[in-house]
Amino acid sequence: MADFALQRRMMVDCQLRTYDITSAPVLAAMEETPREIFLSADQRGFAYVDQSLTVSANGASRAMLTPMVFARLLQAANIKPTDVALDVGCGVGYSSAVLARLAGRVVALESDAGLSAKASELLGGLGVDTVEVVTGALREGYAEHAPYDVIVVNGAFEVEPSALFAQLSEGGRLVGVFGTGRSAKAMVYRKSGSAVGGRAVFDAAAPALEEFRTAPAFVF
Repeated sequence: MADFALQRRMMVDCQLRTYDITSAPVLAAMEETPREIFLSADQRGFAYVDQSLTVSANGASRAMLTPMVFARLLQAANIKPTDVALDVGCGVGYSSAVLARLAGRVVALESDAGLSAKASELLGGLGVDTVEVVTGALREGYAEHAPYDVIVVNGAFEVEPSALFAQLSEGGRLVGVFGTGRSAKAMVYRKSGSAVGGRAVFDAAAPALEEFRTAPAFVF
């Protein structure tokens, strides 16, 4: 039988720490959250390998960020225990479970109702009671519970998420991967007054989120 607790410790020590992730709260959250619970039985052996895995429910699917990219984004977000966080593209809830160990409250947004239902089920099974799972368009965010101190986008976006920017609190941070291919960068955006400024924090690759893709240009 696989020793998942040992695999989590090895992930933290051999992958995350060597990838400039030094935040004690982030490392602890990653070590304490059982990623395998959110995967199908045939994927659990790969739970702590640094590769993108796909979760599914009722025919819908969502690609997860790799542990190294996800953890480093969380570190860049500088999440505090009093923060309210929006988790965009939560899939079946793993990212929200990790966020729940860092923030005071988490709104987990998923566009597919089947994935949302699975996320609620799995999070409930783990006793996570500070996450509210909601269903809606990822690109629109979830204004009902805004503003958010932190917004985490679980995937790459090719267009700036202006609706999400509008839901940040003063000083709020949005993290995600901008662009695809070799030019992709992990970004931190911060709101100050009516302006939102962004900076690149590291090179990163992430699965593209369809709702944030650039519309294809018409070719004559």
